[in-house]
Amino acid sequence: MDRFSDPFLEPGVLVRHPTRPDWGLGQVQSVAGRKVTVNFEHAGKQTIDAGVVPLSFVGDDPRN
Repeated sequence: MDRFSDPFLEPGVLVRHPTRPDWGLGQVQSVAGRKVTVNFEHAGKQTIDAGVVPLSFVGDDPRN
């Protein structure tokens, strides 16, 4: 089984989808393994596989 863990992806974090800038700013609602539910300004709630789509942090990337 593929494992994914990003301790900085947690509820409340602001992100953007790297290939869907039209979705606008998103706020992480929940994280369950690789599945991240994000509420985007213009696309509503979306479930993202964070192992496939590397969400971009808004502001400074805490992983750097």
